[in-house]
Amino acid sequence: MATIQFSQPKGEFFSTLRKSVQNYFDENKISSAGNAQLYTKAAILIAIYIGLYGSIVALPIPGYLALIFASLLGFVQALVGFNIMHDACHDAFSEKKSVNFWFGLSMNALGSDAFMWRQKHNLVHHTYTNVDGVDDDIAKTPFLRMSPSQPRLKAHKFQHIYLTFLYSISTIYWIVVKDVIHYFSANTYNVEIGKMTTKEHFIFWISRALYLFMYIVLPCVIWGIGWGILGFTLMHMMLGMTMSFVFQLAHVVENVEFEHLEGEHLKVENEWAVHQLATTSDFAPDNKVVSWLLGGLNFQVEHHLFPRISHVHYPEIQKIVKKTCEDFGVAYHHYETTGEALASHFRHMKRLGQA
Repeated sequence: MATIQFSQPKGEFFSTLRKSVQNYFDENKISSAGNAQLYTKAAILIAIYIGLYGSIVALPIPGYLALIFASLLGFVQALVGFNIMHDACHDAFSEKKSVNFWFGLSMNALGSDAFMWRQKHNLVHHTYTNVDGVDDDIAKTPFLRMSPSQPRLKAHKFQHIYLTFLYSISTIYWIVVKDVIHYFSANTYNVEIGKMTTKEHFIFWISRALYLFMYIVLPCVIWGIGWGILGFTLMHMMLGMTMSFVFQLAHVVENVEFEHLEGEHLKVENEWAVHQLATTSDFAPDNKVVSWLLGGLNFQVEHHLFPRISHVHYPEIQKIVKKTCEDFGVAYHHYETTGEALASHFRHMKRLGQA
């Protein structure tokens, strides 16, 4: 694997920021893990999830209503991913490791795998954010050009038009192809993944079999193959579109930077913390509804700097990050609204596709 090195810290920026954040928790005598607010939200989302799925497979409802519920289920699955799985897989949902493990398996309930997610997301994306050639989240494809260093193909000229469709089918590709390739190749986009234990191999295949039964076999038995496949497709289109747009608004927008790995070695000019700030953007930081729904993923700057802090604390952490950046002259990127960030993503993709 190629080696990537970040510059050594040139000042006290990150050490000061870490002390200030720790002081916040110490002075308020609170844990950095989840709290009653998070657990209440998790219970609400899980109840809605079960209610929607149960209605589809157990109630004598009209077919059109089942399809509507399937679409809503996909949206709720994304919210479960944002609010429960994401914190749990970062060991931030609870102070207890076992609780984080079990709630992290909600990723398997979405069709993917918690172990694979931790390798791809926690170890690679969070370390080498927006480094073209390493970060799987901006991996080059024949269909999308997300980084200026990636080659431009003729099809990219229209990527701002068709990207919504590609996002909507992304999770189907993810669970059917991508995870399986990573499993057998033991690497994710040029980065070797950790060795799976016997238990993790077992979870990977058993959870996939259960997922196949619950979301394809059982609905097809109840509704017929055509309706079952259509419902599964609509569910994933909503899941894929919601997850893709939310993650793209933090890293694939106009106000962030990209790095490019050429050859076998890259020396990043910034220290790691400053690199995270340069390649990540917050959006809608003052919108409580957005923050509740997205599990604090609109505070991606804070999440990348402190991934093991639960998202319920990010609104307060953001104030500390913003002030410390101002004190040290470090750029802090954000968009005031979700709409601004969304428009920036489309402009960025259109420019890369046509320039």
